[in-house]
Amino acid sequence: MDISYKSTRSDRYTVTASEAILQGLAPDGGLFVPSGFPVIKRSMRELAGLTYKELALEILSLYLTDYTEEELKRCIDGAYDDKFDTDEIAPLKKAGDAWFLELFHGPTIAFKDMALSILPYLMTTAAAKNGLDKETVILTATSGDTGKAALAGFADVKGTRIVVYYPKDGVSRIQERQMVTQAGDNTCVIGIRGNFDDAQNGVKRIFTDTELREELDRRGFALSSANSINVGRLVPQVVYYVHAYCSLLRNGSITDGEKINFVVPTGNFGNILAAYLAMKAGVPVGKLICASNTNKVLYDFFNTGEYDRNREFVLTSSPSMDILISSNLERLIYHICGEDPERTAELMRSLAASGRYEITPGMREQLDVFYAGFATEEDTAEAIRDYYDREGYVIDPHTAVGASVYAGYRLKTGDETKTVIASTASPFKFETSVLKALSMPADKDDLELAEDLSKTAGVEVPAAVLSLKNAPVRHTTVCGPDEMKEALLDFLK
Repeated sequence: MDISYKSTRSDRYTVTASEAILQGLAPDGGLFVPSGFPVIKRSMRELAGLTYKELALEILSLYLTDYTEEELKRCIDGAYDDKFDTDEIAPLKKAGDAWFLELFHGPTIAFKDMALSILPYLMTTAAAKNGLDKETVILTATSGDTGKAALAGFADVKGTRIVVYYPKDGVSRIQERQMVTQAGDNTCVIGIRGNFDDAQNGVKRIFTDTELREELDRRGFALSSANSINVGRLVPQVVYYVHAYCSLLRNGSITDGEKINFVVPTGNFGNILAAYLAMKAGVPVGKLICASNTNKVLYDFFNTGEYDRNREFVLTSSPSMDILISSNLERLIYHICGEDPERTAELMRSLAASGRYEITPGMREQLDVFYAGFATEEDTAEAIRDYYDREGYVIDPHTAVGASVYAGYRLKTGDETKTVIASTASPFKFETSVLKALSMPADKDDLELAEDLSKTAGVEVPAAVLSLKNAPVRHTTVCGPDEMKEALLDFLK
């Protein structure tokens, strides 16, 4: 099945996978979606015998059909190597009534490494395939984790520059230190006086600014993105959901064909959308459990059919989920409205104009595989304490949101289906919140806190945290959301 990519908002743009990765966002502001849902050719039992790299080749070949096998192997080999600190790229850890899919063993100790380790290889390969003679400028808005993972992936990559915008007061101390100390002459980090939605909307405005893009084109620059709006970010995430199922099958926890549930803490909807694509590709799934924090716009959407961002924005202990505009939901909307780009565009215009839209009863019927729940700050802290007290297992606040929502789901439904919770970040990335939840002192320096957490968790401090000790601050620019374009142009000078 040859897969091309089209925009969610019109029929005017059909491109290859490599072109979609280079462009990031469609010119009409839509997101690129595959022309069909590819299906895994081999049985899950066969896939269970593959390494993570071999499985990645199997899955990526389904979606990135204009890449040769040799090109994909080269990208995969470059991405999934000794930069991960465990022999298994994404190990499963049994704790309590669920399995935790640990996605934080990469160089920046967050799940974004799983895709952003390979995106630079996919993008530079795409540039060569398409004869791109311009320098690629990666624009990324981050709620904390994507930024550092993208910076680490693209730092000093020939033919690229990367600009990351983050909410100045909306990330953890470790997250900010990771970004502002990033080395690399081609990197730029800019704090935004606002929240993640302000940063994300600013990036989208830059992408759809025709005059700016023409000016940059004349100057030899081409814009792209490392956010999950880029299919080069989204598709590699499908791999670890297939891997999770294969791991359970391989260790005898499930039988071939047995359905499992996935719990995914999410704000921008990209991570759980990858689980949805894995299901469409053939992974037996019972429920996709969407876990939100206090900014529960997705919880309300799945329970009412109305998406409404007109509410208070709350800063929480799980800042990577502090989002009120879930960009990747647009892809799901496109699929459940019969792949009607005009209808999708109409709903997105409504969101831009009034901050809300409502789907039809027929569209809601297609969301049966999803269950949505949310966790308050108290719920999140309680989940951290509970897993530590019962299992001796320390989880970060985002994973704790997922664990709390799963506990509520089981209590409400009685569903005993075997369940995997996506563990999206190391507790060392949010050590202050974790130690506070465990009623331990949290008013020390970051690295002192890391040592305390290490003793508590019984694991070594990750190299990603230790490396910050003497790292100089290299990026100090701060601007308002309306100054993002000017800050970009200053960097490109």
